[in-house]
Amino acid sequence: MRFGVLGPLHAQIAGREVRLDGPRQAKVLAALLLDANNLVATDRFVAVMWDGKAPATAVRQVQDAVSGLRRNLAGCGAPGSLISTRRGGYQIRLVPDQLDLLEFDRERSLADRHTAPFETAAALRQALACWRGNALADISSRVLELDAARLNDQRVATHAQCLGFELELGRHREVVEELTALTRARPYDEQVAEHLMVALCRCRRQGEALQVYERLRQTLAEELGVDPTPSIQAVHRRILVSDPALAAVVPPSGSPDTPPAGPDAAGTEAVTAMPVRQLPLDVPDFVGRADALAELARLLDGSTPNPVAVIVGGPGVGKSCLVMHAARRAAAAFPDGQLYLNLAATSDEPRDPAMMLAEALRALSISGSAIPDGLSERAALYRSLLAERRMLVVLDDAGADQVLPLLPGAGGCAVLITSRTLLTQLPGARHVDLDVLSPAEARELFTAIVGRRRVAREPAQADAILSCCGNLPLAIRIAGAKLTGRPAWSLRVLRERLEDESRRLAELRIGNVSVRASFGLSLRLLPADAVRALSLLGLLGAYTLPGWVIGPLLDRADAEDVLDTLVDASLVRLTATDAVGQPRYRLHDLIRTYAVEIAAGLPAAEKREAVTRVLSSWLDLVGRGADRLPSGLLVAAPGSAPRRPLPDGVVDRLLAEPMGWFDAERDTLLGAVKLAVDWGLDESAWELAAGAVTYYDHRCLYQHWEHGHRLALATAEAAGNVHGVSVLLRGLGQLHIYRDEFDAATRALESSFGLCQDGGDKRGEALSRAMLGTVSRVRGRYAEAADQVEQALEIVVAEGDRHLEAQLACSMGVLRMAQDELDEAQTWFEQALRRASALDDEHRVAVVLRRSSRLHDRRGDPAEALRGLGQALATFEDLADERCAAYTLLEIGRVYAGQQDRHRASPVLERAAGVFHRHGDHEDEAACWQLIGDLDTAVGAHDLAREHHKRAQRLWRTIGDPDQTTTTARPSSP
Repeated sequence: MRFGVLGPLHAQIAGREVRLDGPRQAKVLAALLLDANNLVATDRFVAVMWDGKAPATAVRQVQDAVSGLRRNLAGCGAPGSLISTRRGGYQIRLVPDQLDLLEFDRERSLADRHTAPFETAAALRQALACWRGNALADISSRVLELDAARLNDQRVATHAQCLGFELELGRHREVVEELTALTRARPYDEQVAEHLMVALCRCRRQGEALQVYERLRQTLAEELGVDPTPSIQAVHRRILVSDPALAAVVPPSGSPDTPPAGPDAAGTEAVTAMPVRQLPLDVPDFVGRADALAELARLLDGSTPNPVAVIVGGPGVGKSCLVMHAARRAAAAFPDGQLYLNLAATSDEPRDPAMMLAEALRALSISGSAIPDGLSERAALYRSLLAERRMLVVLDDAGADQVLPLLPGAGGCAVLITSRTLLTQLPGARHVDLDVLSPAEARELFTAIVGRRRVAREPAQADAILSCCGNLPLAIRIAGAKLTGRPAWSLRVLRERLEDESRRLAELRIGNVSVRASFGLSLRLLPADAVRALSLLGLLGAYTLPGWVIGPLLDRADAEDVLDTLVDASLVRLTATDAVGQPRYRLHDLIRTYAVEIAAGLPAAEKREAVTRVLSSWLDLVGRGADRLPSGLLVAAPGSAPRRPLPDGVVDRLLAEPMGWFDAERDTLLGAVKLAVDWGLDESAWELAAGAVTYYDHRCLYQHWEHGHRLALATAEAAGNVHGVSVLLRGLGQLHIYRDEFDAATRALESSFGLCQDGGDKRGEALSRAMLGTVSRVRGRYAEAADQVEQALEIVVAEGDRHLEAQLACSMGVLRMAQDELDEAQTWFEQALRRASALDDEHRVAVVLRRSSRLHDRRGDPAEALRGLGQALATFEDLADERCAAYTLLEIGRVYAGQQDRHRASPVLERAAGVFHRHGDHEDEAACWQLIGDLDTAVGAHDLAREHHKRAQRLWRTIGDPDQTTTTARPSSP
């Protein structure tokens, strides 16, 4: 838990930023923190919040703001007693390590108690390190601005005092820049100017020192009408005469800057010039990581002052290997050596920062009683010693609470940190996110361990082993070590043992090193709800998931904090942000396997309920998303599967562009169907599969359509789910029609029709009957088709389904036109157009315009036909309905072909043929090439005509109709 007012207002609990609801909560928190551990009267809050213009309800609004603040803090894990209600006001209780202002005051008090200048300077530096900018820089309140100004003055005064002591210690080169900046901030401060003059003189920059005095003298004379004090005038005179005593540097006796002659009475060893070289051995088979190494090299090249890099990644990803390799490559830039500290944050006993500081001080030749007792004192001495050195500090396996005391202060040092969690409390640190190896890097590492000849003998087995390892370096090293230690094994033996996912983690172990143990170390750092969330996430399969699933999974309205915890711990990876703006998350395959192992300890009912909640939310989103798409007649009435709505705001954000949302979730939705199948939730399975049909239909995603329906159909049939089976068979029937598989379509639709009759599903019965009519029509059996559509129409009229009535009226128009009953066809088309327009169904209107265009053309009005087709094409393209747009292009090509306008007909027919080819629609593609060939023949382009006609004949042979020379475009739906 960490709060801050020495800079922008800051509140962080358990590594997560506390959300503040508006400026009033922010002002309340700021007022509490400024007087931490003291009573803050209600009147004070009123003054802070309204600057003297308080409303009559001010006290109640203060109470509401405090209550809201408490809720937000508690939501991040703060104890309920953090803010207590006292008579007449409120109080927040914090210790110095939890609030930067308290820590600042503590360090200044320590500085006042120290007698040695170097200890005083170190404590003052520690105090200054508490600041992140101007106090409360983001809070707008006149009352608080006065407090902020007071604190900013204290900061400047502390800075000036610190620089004075450091100048006394002989650090004139280090303090020149800070003193220069301070003189600009405090142009009347003679003590700061005097310090800068002395520092410049000792740097042999006497001319600049004299300029500092002259600027001060002019400023005082022109703006205040006074002369500089005698003290600074005396320094000025000593610079003018080059007084050698002024330029001499004599650090106080006993300071770290005074070279000791030998062991003193306290047992301090003499400081030697021997550099510290503590880095562990580099990994001889290090591979890849070019981008990360380049980034670290840029950071350590000396152009960035005091660089700090945090290499963050999941267990076994190779963070330490990368850092050791990068540190050794950069060693020449740090002549004073490399300090290595293993903080063991993920072990049973994380190392105490105070103990690590003692270890570091001993490495820097400080020992015995010269090592201070307290953490702050050790940290101050540590920073003082490093201030004069160029060293590379490596902090391996670090936790959030261990790092700050071990960071150097000003100077030429750099720090590399490895951590499994994000260290967001380190301002200015560069975070390098490390993932698994690329496939090529993984193979290179595996080959380096196992041997090139052995891998070359069984390359496919090697790839399978790496796939089982998920390209995780630790897993690859263990697998490679197993093979190295078992030269008689073929790679196939290990592959077979790893392919059983239930045994995979047990196999990935050699000696005391195992992938499972590495994962377990990370879990120790997690709260219980995060461990439960990880285990349940493993049940959802190997898919990239949107963040909202965590809420229904845990049965919580807002569980993003738990997901953030898993991401910060590098157990769940934030992979990307999708096209609709939602973050996507994924578990590494081995971590997912481990999560499933953890979930095995949960009650089966609890796991089933969690999966059901997630599927229920998917189902609700699919239903709402389909409702926002252009109308699709294959949408079935909802079944009995539960639906769990997400908050309206979340739904509106996700489905603002419904087609884009379906695009983003295309594979995940199939995963949801499979998840329902795996858990035997047949009702959820068929509803999820069928619910996406409108999307699949518009995007022509026939493989996704079939895969989801086949998965769900097997489960629905096994469960005896008659309604679900009938819906899925009907969907497959339409898919067969699109693919010219008319026998299969007839079998599926007749089965669906019978099940609908048995189950009393009138709408389903009408749809199946009408779709059978479509099959009859495209086979040229028009009377049979008309009879089937008429029967379907009777049902939908009785049921009051106006959308389906409009579609079937259009189908009747097509049939009557095919039977040369043009007047009756026109009547049906007009009825269909009225129905669709009354329903405001722009997609259905476009379908009717496309269908009726053939009638206009046959009656000798191609201009009217093209007008309707142009309107229909614009609608389909606006709705991104590629297939219907292709049908419309085919009709436009027909009209132009009838006018022998090859120049206009051929391009649109080629566009349509390309779409039909991609979707496997052989008959309509053949129709396009036939028409193009006919146009070629008409203009004497016989070679082209022969090529295009042969192409059409090949396509017709694939559907068993080699003698076909004309075709009628089929409808996109019944």
